[in-house]
Amino acid sequence: MIEARAFADKTYAVLGLARSGSATVEALLASGARVTAWDNREAARTPFEGRCTIADPLETDLTGYDGVAVSPGVPLNTHPIADHAARHGVPVIGDIELFALARPELPAHKLVGITGTNGKSTCVALVHHILHMAAIPARLGGNIGEPILAADPLEPKDGTAGVYVLELSSFQIDLTRSLACEIAGLTNITPDHLDRYEGFEDYAFAKGRLFAMQGSGQVAVFGSREGAAGAMLEAVRERRGEDGVILAEPDAIAEHQHEWPTLQGPHNLQNVAVAVAIVEALGVNSGQWRHALPRFRGLPHRMEIVCEKDGVTFVNDSKATNPASAAPALAAFPRDPEVNAGAPRIHWIVGGRAKEDGLAECAAHLGEIAGAYTIGEAGPRFADLLEGRVGNVERCETLSEAVNRAHAAARPGEVILLSPACASYDQFEDYAKRGEHFRRLVGVATDSDVRAPEEYAQGGAS
Repeated sequence: MIEARAFADKTYAVLGLARSGSATVEALLASGARVTAWDNREAARTPFEGRCTIADPLETDLTGYDGVAVSPGVPLNTHPIADHAARHGVPVIGDIELFALARPELPAHKLVGITGTNGKSTCVALVHHILHMAAIPARLGGNIGEPILAADPLEPKDGTAGVYVLELSSFQIDLTRSLACEIAGLTNITPDHLDRYEGFEDYAFAKGRLFAMQGSGQVAVFGSREGAAGAMLEAVRERRGEDGVILAEPDAIAEHQHEWPTLQGPHNLQNVAVAVAIVEALGVNSGQWRHALPRFRGLPHRMEIVCEKDGVTFVNDSKATNPASAAPALAAFPRDPEVNAGAPRIHWIVGGRAKEDGLAECAAHLGEIAGAYTIGEAGPRFADLLEGRVGNVERCETLSEAVNRAHAAARPGEVILLSPACASYDQFEDYAKRGEHFRRLVGVATDSDVRAPEEYAQGGAS
């Protein structure tokens, strides 16, 4: 657990006692802070009874409080806690900001923060994996893995400072004021979470704050020069000059992609390029990262090759919760002249609770679809959009029905791809539960049984 004298004798309220909220309360109490904690679920409050004040911050006079720490899932644009805290002049923060405040008391270390709409989970996992293979102490956290405040502080190893590698959603950045990353990375920016922002510009601005919080001499890495990401790249260059601003170069490493079996497709080439730029900025050489990449096992629920049955490959891309993140999966399995005469190979399971009216970026890849199997709330609308544009469309109610129909139709050499382009909340608790159900349907153990390292198992917002 991370403790800091900076919190001693301070007063905080914590709203939401799931994993990150509980870790926040524990770290604050261990540091000597006074804490008011609340969650609407009685079971979540029980572990803290008698150890701190149990009260709803919305019904508390916050005068004199040093902060209200909330879960990134709390929508600040609609939740009353934002106005209530503002009336008392109290900042609304998150566990990442508390980590930032604790950093001066931690052993010597460096901090990598990575954001973006798509690819950031893979990118942070890659950075962590490469550092581990290079014998550099590293800790994964933020929007992935265990809550950062629950982690033990990193100790230097053989004189080498440790590296904290944080995946940061826009929601987490919104709750952060003083996180100055030695290296900040951006994979890309496409429209997402517009229910939490007034428009795309505000969403992009939230991502850009990661670079605004950096100090002089710190490094900014960008995965794209296109669109909003390119505009941000140029804005950072204008402020800082060329020094310390790096554009990742996928073309420079493309010849090696065949060596990385879990990192196929153009989107993964971009992810690798960002990760390589970051680790090289940390002093890792090309021999080290080239040794590490073929040994990367991949992330659960992100282009995860689950198994092969009857010559058909099953791929779990449940983490693709919007069209922009599903599109790269559709591009990752191009036609092969040696497979079924070069016919489309993909049987696409798509649908859930839509974040957008259409399929946007996916439209460019519909020619690769042998069959589409629509599910969930968005299923009927997606079926209407896809009919006449892909080889075959089947309207399914459930994921189970879709898997069965796709398996009946697929031929050897083809792919059954769960890449829903939608949130899961119509039928599942989250994208991970949806992906685990897909695994069970094809006869493979869930995350809790045999999967990638535990620290890669948690997901969250973009």
